[in-house]
Amino acid sequence: QVQLVESGGGLVQPGGSLSLSCAASGTIFGIGVMGWYRQAPGKQRDVVAIISRSGASSYADSAKGRFTISRDNAKNTVYLQMNSLQPEDTAVYYCNCQHWGNEYWGQGTQVTVSS
Repeated sequence: QVQLVESGGGLVQPGGSLSLSCAASGTIFGIGVMGWYRQAPGKQRDVVAIISRSGASSYADSAKGRFTISRDNAKNTVYLQMNSLQPEDTAVYYCNCQHWGNEYWGQGTQVTVSS
C-alpha cells in the first residue's frame, strides 16, 4: 500500500506563487507516474500535470507556462511549483500515483487565490 500526503496549500493573492509537495510512504518501491489534479467546488476533478519516473512531464493547457511539476525519486516526493496564480486556480489539489497496477490518492490540500 502507498499513502500520499500533500502539503503547501494556502491563501495567495493573484499573481503570487505557491509550492506544493506530496510525500509517499508505505510500500513505495516502483512508483510509476505521479501527478497533480485539482477539483473546484461543483466541478469535476481535472488533471493539472503528470510526470514519469524519468522526469518526462505533461501539463494541462491551463497550467502550461505557469506550473512546473518535478519529483525526487530518492525522497519519494512529487512537487508542483505554481506561479502567476489566478482566482480560477482555486481548488483542492490532489496528489496521485500509479503503483503496481493500483491507483492512489492523497487527501488533498486547499489552494485559494484571492485578493
